[in-house]
Amino acid sequence: MPETPAEKRSESKKIPLIGRIYGLLCLIAGVLVLVMGAFLAFVIATSGYQIFQGSHNVTLTLILSVVQVVLLFVSAAAFATFGVLMLKNRRRHVAQLAYGLIALEVVEMVVEIMLRGFGDNLISGAVQIVILIVIASTIDPTLITERRIQRNLRTMQDAEDVRAGTLGRAKGDRGFIELDFFNLFWVFVVCCVLGLVIETVYHMVVVDPGVYQDRTGMLFGPFSPIYGFGAVLMTIALNRFYKANPIVIFVVSAVIGGLFEASVSWFMQTAFGAVAWDYSGSTIFGLFPDPIAEIFGGRTSTLFMCMWGALGFVWIKLCLPWLLKLINLIPWKARYAVTTVCAVLMLVNGIMTLQALECWYERESGIQPNSPVEQFYAEHFDNTYMANRFQSMTITPEDTARVPQKA
Repeated sequence: MPETPAEKRSESKKIPLIGRIYGLLCLIAGVLVLVMGAFLAFVIATSGYQIFQGSHNVTLTLILSVVQVVLLFVSAAAFATFGVLMLKNRRRHVAQLAYGLIALEVVEMVVEIMLRGFGDNLISGAVQIVILIVIASTIDPTLITERRIQRNLRTMQDAEDVRAGTLGRAKGDRGFIELDFFNLFWVFVVCCVLGLVIETVYHMVVVDPGVYQDRTGMLFGPFSPIYGFGAVLMTIALNRFYKANPIVIFVVSAVIGGLFEASVSWFMQTAFGAVAWDYSGSTIFGLFPDPIAEIFGGRTSTLFMCMWGALGFVWIKLCLPWLLKLINLIPWKARYAVTTVCAVLMLVNGIMTLQALECWYERESGIQPNSPVEQFYAEHFDNTYMANRFQSMTITPEDTARVPQKA
């Protein structure tokens, strides 16, 4: 897209000397870190992988340390690029990259707090964030103006869709709903709740009549993420086929749902030794062993694949139109702000859930907490709490891929 006159005028203005000096420092620091990173990557590639194989040493502290190193090198590459753009006076690109660097710095600070707690270790990151915020908000005023115009245009389009009753619907032949973040996020949230309700009722009525068991899958709230992710996958896969033959919808849904269920089961057991469901020994009408359950080691079954198929059909034909109406109950003028806040909370919930499971696994393995984040989970989410919260789940360290398996 050609530059507008305003953009050309903005790019023609020279970045102040202090800004160019800061850019040069960013470039030098970024290159130095990348050189050291290349050497470290070579060492890990040749021998470091051994620490991740067959050992309980792969703890949350180690995982976060690796994440911190990766973030450091990503940040170094970004800052080196940022420095080059500053020296070349690319004001617009500098402003855009500054927002990404702010996000990187925030994530790095969160990881630093988990590993070392609050202290002087956060000062440099906080200073860096302040500098980047100043640069992002002042370096290219035309970018801010352009984004304001885009927000106004989006608001006008939403208002028009509200009047036409098509808010959230896909345009043209792209399917039933628009596959944007807003719609998919709320599909995920609603189905996390609905899936949990369905599974809980099924357990009380069929599996263990009259006995309530908490089937939740996240640390906070009534959410079972396997159903949320499954619904998102179904929506993406079937959106264009909502008018297709019911058999096609059923088969596609059954395959996607069954493979997804088996994949989640494999990951949970391999990573944490956690078994939340096991269909081993299932039969077809009590006549012969279930071949699907045999092939997938009890991680899914013919019955549940058929249930996924039926759910997919009901979902795309009946539930999705209803869900779109439900989503549109969110005031359209506040829909993006509300979604952003809820998405951040859900992301935090998901990350804390994985970390709590990891710490639970470590404690079951006899590993004592050795970092602030592990001490936090040991204090607030101990084994008793986790066993009560995840009643359908058991942690068996010997079943993971972290320890040598007995012959």
